[in-house]
Amino acid sequence: MSHDLVFQLSGTCNNYPWGKKGKQSLAAQLCAKTPGIDFHINDDEFYSEMWFGDYPDFPARKLSTGEVLADVLQRNKEKLLGKKVVEKFDSQLPYLPKILSIAKALPLQLHPNKELAAKLHEQDPNSFTDPNHKPEIAVALSKFEVFAGFKPLDKVAPLFKLRPLQQFSPDNPDKWTDESLRNVTRNLLKADLDTVNKVQTELSKLPKDQLGDAAYIQDLLPRLQDQYGPEDAGSLVALLCMNFLVFGPGDAVWIPADGIHAYLAGDIVECMARSNNVLNTGFCPPGDRNNADTFADTLTFKAHSREDVYLPSQKSDKSKKGKTVVYKPPMSEFDMLKTDLSAGESEELTASEGPGVLIVTSGEGVMHADGKDFQLKEGWIFYVAPSVSVKWESPEGMQIHMAVV
Repeated sequence: MSHDLVFQLSGTCNNYPWGKKGKQSLAAQLCAKTPGIDFHINDDEFYSEMWFGDYPDFPARKLSTGEVLADVLQRNKEKLLGKKVVEKFDSQLPYLPKILSIAKALPLQLHPNKELAAKLHEQDPNSFTDPNHKPEIAVALSKFEVFAGFKPLDKVAPLFKLRPLQQFSPDNPDKWTDESLRNVTRNLLKADLDTVNKVQTELSKLPKDQLGDAAYIQDLLPRLQDQYGPEDAGSLVALLCMNFLVFGPGDAVWIPADGIHAYLAGDIVECMARSNNVLNTGFCPPGDRNNADTFADTLTFKAHSREDVYLPSQKSDKSKKGKTVVYKPPMSEFDMLKTDLSAGESEELTASEGPGVLIVTSGEGVMHADGKDFQLKEGWIFYVAPSVSVKWESPEGMQIHMAVV
């Protein structure tokens, strides 16, 4: 029995309330472009993400048959996943690619490391559905606003000398450490609703010149309050302790396991290790929040600046014509390729030792792979097996993002 080594996929959209509405959502627009699926955009519905991996939540499907991708892969693991993935990643696609369309802040969150994820999965498999870690990257398709990692300590410390915040100042306010920051974060998250409300009110009345480099707080605080109210401690943690960063198309961020973050606005291609584990402590209803002590105890302090979370692109050594860059996060599960073709240009990529999943994020063209030709259009998604090289051509221009092992 012959098996296709390259085939088209359909993704699955979800509807979290932080997503963009109706046709404003790029995730929904791209999902709707896949031919032959029963997906129609409702103008009154939120469309937050489109997933197109083999994870059981919101799975991709083989377009020609409607089969769930995981079932297709398991029938022919050696050819479709390859030796490396079978032996090292338990015969599952080791990454989970998505398109996100963000209208308001995602929950203030971290994704637990492998050790904690395994423990949480054993204790509560309904909430923590796998034992894996979930480091991730996000590549901007538009203007992208994000809270990611912690500010340098010397930028945090002066803010907690301001009168509204002195109650949260560490025991030794003149000598901040990462442990000081951990405990300040913990105390902010555990503050009662009245205290959070009062602090936000007092903070909003401070003159901008008292905030120094953090004067942007006065612009962002009303925006966050409009989204989640004046009693959400996530606003205080994000504005006082975390880096607020603005990126443009093609910029990428890297979030390690246990890394604190909250995406605020924009359209992105996101890719992560194969997991859906998360600890949320802000920018969400109280009933959806995890334990603040567990969250604070788990935090990593690897990121203390923009440079620590920014993931620069590099020239890809898979590219034969120089039209492709690679984002290489410091993890073994995947890299992300981005190919930009102008009108009349082409690109060839050498084969990978593991599988690839690509999405056309703009334009259209043709793919030559496994001895066949495949039409490519905006929003179309394809699976490419290991050891298959590809050639892309575009008469009018095209952009492709592709996760590879």
